[in-house]
Parts: sequence; structure tokens; C-alpha cells
Amino acid sequence: MPMITGEFEVKMQPEAMSAVAADSGIGRMSLDKQYHGALQASGKGEMLAYMDRALGSGAYVAMELVRGTLEGRDGTFLLHHSGVMTRGAPGLAVKVVPDSGGGQLAGLAGTLNIRIEGGKHYYDFDYTLEAVA
Repeated sequence: MPMITGEFEVKMQPEAMSAVAADSGIGRMSLDKQYHGALQASGKGEMLAYMDRALGSGAYVAMELVRGTLEGRDGTFLLHHSGVMTRGAPGLAVKVVPDSGGGQLAGLAGTLNIRIEGGKHYYDFDYTLEAVA
């Protein structure tokens, strides 16, 4: 399974909430990312999140459309984010949505890990690219 690593920038903006979200304390954000390295791409998505700042516990889910090149192959794919923080201890899973790859990335599967070091965001992307019939 190939593994690539690189840096990315992310901008998050608050979005309008539904009545249900506003009533429950759930926040909604837009995501705008730029990936660098072997993944040269932009990512656009939406996130729903809840955080109890006093306890340091919360959760988020997000969907992100990634468009660009992966090791020279042009296409698109979707990432599904699922994160849970329990009293300050983070847990995160970011996976390629099955069968979401398009263009030369059809058949893409994998897991993207996010690291934050020295205030910068990094990705480690383990993936496979199976031929689609």
C-alpha cells in the first residue's frame, strides 16, 4: 500500500445553522483546504461539530470533496471525517468514501491521517488504487 505525506492548509468558516443545530449546540463550518506534496489538490467540505469546552469532550463529522492530482493521477474523491475527543484525548478517522474516486482516481481507497506539528498541518495518506472494470 503506497503511503505519501505532505503539508496542507485549512480555512474554516462558520456557516448558517439549521433550527435543530442551533437548538442543540451543534456548530456547522465550511472547509477549504490546499494539499501539497504528492497530493496536489484542493478540498472543499462541510463539518458538523459539538464541543464541551469545560470538559474538553466533543465530536465532529465532515464530508470533503478533494480535486487534483495524486502522484500525477488527475481526479476527485470524497473523504469522510469522524472525530471524537474525550476529556482532551483526541481520536480521528479520515477515510476515502468507497467508490467515490473519479477520473484517474477511480478505484481509490485509503486512510488519511492528520498531524499538527509546530502549528502546521500534515497528512499521511495510505492508499490503494485498484483498476475499475
